[in-house]
Order: sequence, then C-alpha cells, then structure tokens
Amino acid sequence: MAKLTVEILGTGCKKCHQLEANAKEAIAALDLDAEVLHITDLIKIAERGVMKTPALVVNGQVVSQGKVVTPEQIQPWLTAE
Repeated sequence: MAKLTVEILGTGCKKCHQLEANAKEAIAALDLDAEVLHITDLIKIAERGVMKTPALVVNGQVVSQGKVVTPEQIQPWLTAE
C-alpha cells in the first residue's frame, strides 16, 4: 500500500487539533505509513470546496467536514482503495 497523505483543514481551533489527534490515533491503530498535514490557510481550504471546518482529507479526497469524527470513523477511510 502506498503512503497515505492525511490532511486536517482548519484554522487551528480546539476541534481542529482534536481531529488531528483522532486521525493520528486511527493511523497508529492500523499501523499505517501516513503523512499528516495541518492546513490552516483559508484560501487553500476554500480552494478544495470546504466551507465548514474542521475537515479531513485522505489522499486528496475530502471525507468529512464540519465535525470531529472519531478514530473508529476515520479508520475505514484510511483503508479504502
């Protein structure tokens, strides 16, 4: 499996940090090789069509926006092909 790129889109609020922690927990639970990036630039966020933060992006695809999803909810998105 290729290395995953997981991005957290948000300005750095408490919910954004919680989503990042949940994503890292999901990655660790599945023992995956993934790069986790936190994008805070509002223009870059808007360019992706995201209007609600925090948002979660896996390999360029927005999988969640406007809420903090749990590690258990994130895991299927990390293993989808």
